[in-house]
Amino acid sequence: MSPDRNRPIGRLFRNIGIGLLVAAFWLAVWEGLSRLVAAELLLPSPWQVAVTGWSLVQTADFWVATGRSLLRITVGFVAAVAVGSLLAVCTVRSGVIRRLTAPILHIVRAAPVASFIILALVWIKSDRLPTFIAFLMVLPVVWANVEQGIRETDPKLLEMARVYRLSRWTTFRRIRLPSVMPYALAAMRTGLGFAWKSGVAAEVICHPKLSVGGFLYDAKRYLETPEVFVWTAAVVLLSVLLEQGLLALIRRLGRRYNAVQKGGV
Repeated sequence: MSPDRNRPIGRLFRNIGIGLLVAAFWLAVWEGLSRLVAAELLLPSPWQVAVTGWSLVQTADFWVATGRSLLRITVGFVAAVAVGSLLAVCTVRSGVIRRLTAPILHIVRAAPVASFIILALVWIKSDRLPTFIAFLMVLPVVWANVEQGIRETDPKLLEMARVYRLSRWTTFRRIRLPSVMPYALAAMRTGLGFAWKSGVAAEVICHPKLSVGGFLYDAKRYLETPEVFVWTAAVVLLSVLLEQGLLALIRRLGRRYNAVQKGGV
């Protein structure tokens, strides 16, 4: 095997080694603080959390809860991407619609998540509330970013499409979509974190049956601090896995549409 081929493998092992060292450092800090506090109720040790986590992952309720929470939040996220993109197209095409919907965008951005959760509890069933809250938090991010991407489409390319009499579908596929895609992908990556955080927060407040947020609240209520750590770790792990899956999609779409991810709004 040539030296050039060995470089990526060596880099991979080096990154894994660095990651393990960083993890070991913070586990040591955690263990030291736990011994200093000497109270499981306040700060359990890594070993206590690991034992509790191992016992939880062997129960059916753990997997059912994580699966249901994942489904609720994913549905809200996908719906927000679809509706936000549609609203962006409408607001670009119509100034009236943009003026009418602008206050909604600002209100959703500015108001605390807890306010929406408490208010929505009046109208929406607890099982559906996390989906709605995830949808509501992601919607303005996708909306604003996609709208910016549409507005920043190169007018010279659109003029060229008219000169060469390209069809609407060809213009959309070859010009508009590659222009909007970097902004949409940036919105999706940012919105995924919002969806997961707000969805779990909604579950903690509305307490639906067999949910990550519901079990997290129960662990806190019954002072099961190791379980609080385990469910929090489950939330972080699921969020990371979803983000990595989305990043893989972003890289694939980026290569397909020659799109470079942008920060957007």
